[in-house]
Amino acid sequence: MNISSIVVQTSPKFLDEVVTSLKNCEACDYHLHDEKGRVIVTIEGEDVSEEIGKLKIIEALPHVIAADMQMAYSEDELDANIKVINESEAVPNILNNADADIDRIVYHGDLKKRDSELQEFAKDLSNPNGVK
Repeated sequence: MNISSIVVQTSPKFLDEVVTSLKNCEACDYHLHDEKGRVIVTIEGEDVSEEIGKLKIIEALPHVIAADMQMAYSEDELDANIKVINESEAVPNILNNADADIDRIVYHGDLKKRDSELQEFAKDLSNPNGVK
């Protein structure tokens, strides 16, 4: 299951009409809006293609200037990433041992290289099968 938030932009003069259309639209759930014409809705779908279909429905509503996905949550992707983390040795076993001799713990990190290390970690998460 995927859930995404969408920011819909309209002209303030059409705000009430667009909000009514979004509330009546079965493609999304309305949450809130401001006087500048920004409206927050969420969409749900079994996969990204279903969400894209719902986003296109919203974009096609009269007086919608833009509808942009802001945040997305993918249950399957999260589960896959949690599995990779749980099965990896990202945390050395010695750090999970409450009785470990702290003098035996050696720090191998490098704060100057932390951004590249995080990028490599993110690549590993997006590639759970290890295929390059």
